Amino acid sequence: MIQDPIAVTAILLAIVATLFRVAKTALGKRIFGFVPLIVFCYFVPTLLSNLGFLPMESAAYTFIKKTLLPASLFLLTLSVDIPTIKKLGPKVLYLFFGATASVFIGSALTYASLGWLLPAEAHLETWKGLAALCASWIGGGANFVAVGQSVGASDQTLGLMVIVDVAVASVWMAVLLYFAGKEKALDEKIGADRSMIDEVRKRIESYQLSVLQTPNLVDWLSLAALSMSAVAVSTGLAKILPDIGTIINGFTWIVMIVTALGVVASYTPLRKLEGAGASVLGSVFLYMLIATIGAQGDFKSIVRAPVLVLMGAVWMSFHAGFMLWLRKKLKAPIFFMAVGSQANIGAAASAPIVASAFHPSLVTVGVLLAILGYVMGTYLAILNAFLLEQIYLALYAF
Repeated sequence: MIQDPIAVTAILLAIVATLFRVAKTALGKRIFGFVPLIVFCYFVPTLLSNLGFLPMESAAYTFIKKTLLPASLFLLTLSVDIPTIKKLGPKVLYLFFGATASVFIGSALTYASLGWLLPAEAHLETWKGLAALCASWIGGGANFVAVGQSVGASDQTLGLMVIVDVAVASVWMAVLLYFAGKEKALDEKIGADRSMIDEVRKRIESYQLSVLQTPNLVDWLSLAALSMSAVAVSTGLAKILPDIGTIINGFTWIVMIVTALGVVASYTPLRKLEGAGASVLGSVFLYMLIATIGAQGDFKSIVRAPVLVLMGAVWMSFHAGFMLWLRKKLKAPIFFMAVGSQANIGAAASAPIVASAFHPSLVTVGVLLAILGYVMGTYLAILNAFLLEQIYLALYAF
């Protein structure tokens, strides 16, 4: 077993780098077309740790979670352009926030109605895992880890929620991609006005040109200094702020403060550092986090996965039904519904894929909405955790 933290970090980096390199090959494209790359980023370290090559606990894992997670949140929110998102038109925002609301409400309804299927000893971890999944389905992977750590979910529980996420969200994404091929017919069926999409495309092209730049040494040094400074400031403030209940504690303060710092910075010229790769560096940290969670996963906990997948499927069905109803009510283009939903459910990893399926120039809409989801994900999921904890205490704490 490899114990040295530096060696453990090197192996995790090598695993993620190798997977992304394989993804560029013809074979990799076929493999990851069926099973998303993020699954391998999780399960390859899980396999290595369960076989004894990697440790289940390491100082490297603690450093990655406590330092790289907040840095990732800052970098992923640094480029949020709230004024531009507002200019995209109200209907796309209605559908985006509708998706957020349906995910938030759906978690509580699902846990309250299906929680009885789980054994009594599993409930304490289940509500924590559902809160983390809510963070993922509103924000993204960084929010998932942040909220999971904040509420004290075990790595085994977070690993199970990754299974639920992939098993359920992948099916819904496939449905959205199918809609992309039928968009004109679907829009004509309800009389949706498609002219606004052309206006959106023009604004997207203008935004892309405004942030385009060639990254240099100064840019990368600035990103490193800013992200680590944000972590240092948020960690320092968290030490002097009091705990609120069982959920808002030292680490929760860190992720909330660092997200706020990223949003504030997005209103300054620092936002232009997105063109130098702010979100790319943030994504590097994010995939390291995923690999870290995987390395601490235990295959024995897999026996709880079927019930959780069922709960996830019911939860997603509620979200899908609500989104289809809201889109019909608003007479909005199917693109707005698809990108609004996927910006929540899939975040920056897949929202651009769904957006580009409708038109390549619409990719940035998915990115911008996904970044907005990153901003809201942690805050709303912490509130959702309070709600789920109350359901646990009222129905299942016996």
